[in-house]
Amino acid sequence: MNKKIACTGIKPTGAPHIGNYFGAIKPALGLVKDYDARYFIADYHALNAIKDPKKLKEATYEIAATWLACGLDPEKVLLYRQSQVPETFDLSTILMAFTSKGLMNRAHAYKAIVQANKEMNKDQDDGVNMGLFSYPVLMAADVILFDTDVVPVGQDQAQHLEMAADIAQSVNHNYGKQLLTVPQPLIQKSTHSVIGLDGRKMSKSYNNTIPLFLEPKKLRKLIMKIVTNSQTVEEPKNPDTCNIFATYKLFASEKQQAEMRKKYKAGGMGWGYAKQALFELMDETLTPYREKFNTLMENKDLIDKILTEGSIKARKIASRKILFLKKEIGVA
Repeated sequence: MNKKIACTGIKPTGAPHIGNYFGAIKPALGLVKDYDARYFIADYHALNAIKDPKKLKEATYEIAATWLACGLDPEKVLLYRQSQVPETFDLSTILMAFTSKGLMNRAHAYKAIVQANKEMNKDQDDGVNMGLFSYPVLMAADVILFDTDVVPVGQDQAQHLEMAADIAQSVNHNYGKQLLTVPQPLIQKSTHSVIGLDGRKMSKSYNNTIPLFLEPKKLRKLIMKIVTNSQTVEEPKNPDTCNIFATYKLFASEKQQAEMRKKYKAGGMGWGYAKQALFELMDETLTPYREKFNTLMENKDLIDKILTEGSIKARKIASRKILFLKKEIGVA
């Protein structure tokens, strides 16, 4: 029996941190067990924010190397660059004809910019390009092109996927048949909430992240900056309200968690000890990923080869879908 299709878009936005790994990368890679998984690097989406060609190219290499280092196997799943599959943009043009401007007006990202411009007494569309405004349509094309059944998304992207479903349904309704598979959101209920250095959610906007591939000395230095309370070494401590333990749990086995929990509650353990234990466990876990990432970044020809081969495979699937659709709508 054929598996359902899952599609994940990966925007190249710079060096990943452990919040990205546990919140997005690890859950998405886990889809391989139950779905026919497709992963694409959304380099045209990134163009809305990154206009420097060198930065965009480097960010694309970094994100590809990251996912490959974290366990993505291009022999088992489809990995490709969005820009190397032009059928995506054929479909995007078709979908534009079934997408109302009003729907785009309601997109959260666009509304946020409009609101910010109003508060600063600027023109409401100041700084808005058509790539950003029509982002939900291109996102819809990304997933609909491959007859995607489910798309793993966070709450911040759930609205865009609802729009994709609306657009697909509009096409199907117009022609009186299911030409397009209507994608459904797959929201990971068990996604880990990763705490940053300052106790808030880990985010680049808060400048509280721990980069995923940081070399050991810099990693230890960052971990030592994790905010703690003023409890003394002798005092028992509550692991469930501790930023250090919150991160420790992400990397530790159940046995390791239980042992560390006992040390917290027994007293006699200082924050320096807890931070060092976290560093050692993180470094042990992340070293293989870091080494593979560095090897890939030193061999970008291999990344190019993997992405090109994946894009060729993707185009074979996409071209069949586009030819079918063009015949159905009367342009072929």
